[in-house]
Amino acid sequence: MTDRASNAPTPAKYNRWLVVFAGIGINLVLGVLYSWSVVSKKIPTDWNWTEADRSLPYSVACLVFSLAMVPAGRMQDRIGPRVVASIGGLLMGAGMILASMANTPLMYTLGFGVLVGLGMGFGYSSTTPPAIKWFPAARTGLIAGMVVGGFGVASVYIAPLAESLINSYGVPTTMFSLGIGILVIATGLAQFLKVPPAGYVPPSTVAHIHDTAGRKIDFTPMEILRTWQFYVLWFMFACGAGAGLMIISKLAKMVDTQAGLKLGFMLVACLAVGNGGGRVMAGFVSDKIGRRATMFICFLAQAVLILLLSQANKENFLGTTPVLVVLSALIGANYGANLALFPSVAKDFYGLKNFGANYGLIFTAWGLGGFMLSMLAGKVYDATKTFTFAYECSAGLLVAAAVVTFLVTPPRHKENQ
Repeated sequence: MTDRASNAPTPAKYNRWLVVFAGIGINLVLGVLYSWSVVSKKIPTDWNWTEADRSLPYSVACLVFSLAMVPAGRMQDRIGPRVVASIGGLLMGAGMILASMANTPLMYTLGFGVLVGLGMGFGYSSTTPPAIKWFPAARTGLIAGMVVGGFGVASVYIAPLAESLINSYGVPTTMFSLGIGILVIATGLAQFLKVPPAGYVPPSTVAHIHDTAGRKIDFTPMEILRTWQFYVLWFMFACGAGAGLMIISKLAKMVDTQAGLKLGFMLVACLAVGNGGGRVMAGFVSDKIGRRATMFICFLAQAVLILLLSQANKENFLGTTPVLVVLSALIGANYGANLALFPSVAKDFYGLKNFGANYGLIFTAWGLGGFMLSMLAGKVYDATKTFTFAYECSAGLLVAAAVVTFLVTPPRHKENQ
């Protein structure tokens, strides 16, 4: 029996907040991705990895994660979130355990990059859809922000935990231990994910300002690919997410190189706090002032913050610990905003019926943007021993994304044209 079939008789009085908190918990586990900035710095020198090698597992994980969201989202739409999220937990655990047995970039890329990336795609695709289906449209941004906030804030505990384990037991044992923990926790929490019964109407449902009266918004995946809005959203997401992921993957190295500060997981944790908080705040604000206005503000702010980080060094106040802590948190917040805004826009524009698959298609932008810009940062550093070009490229893309927000309007379904 599928999840969806078993969920059909679920009473409307089911505790919808249990779905929200299960989704948050799963995303807290999936957020192990954001500890890579710390892990990559601890790769033993006798493994002879270049800076580009250290970028590869993370970059591939981002790419595979985003590509897996398409089939995983479609599975989630058809059979429900419980089974799909369980598969995600198993894949992530297996990938971390495989990486624990390796010391080459190739095997790490297979374990952490491919298997963990697949697991994140299956797990992540199954947390937001069931949660937002239990709540009225006016709270879409807030609920989406809360659920995905777990992913963003994960480094607050994963980064220091990984640092402590690596210092005590080394990288292989750390990867194995995290793998076992992920497998048990993610698959356990997956059992609490449910969708509402057929015909369920969330309490306090009112006409939402983003839903034009009479407009059909249940698009199929093939239909959204025929709307120009999809490609505009995709470009914006690639710019916003890619710039943030580039900083996340290299933050510790950037600060060490430019300012000579060994802040390690402290900055990663600050960025994670901002990341999680930014998702909730952006979701809440976008429910009030609209998605486009919130996107425009976040894109421009992120461009300014990245340019400020590029100027941080030993000779100016930007290179001091307090300023770097603030910059890290704010960069994390603006990056995290993307992960609340784009699922909310996908729901507003294309509906809930095929939300998993539709958002999965949009989410491929996150993976490609992260893959290209994080690899760019590593390649440029190997060639020039500076991240200047990566900073400038990211800032330019963010400004372009901010300009493009003015083009975004809700699509019209062919039946209503």
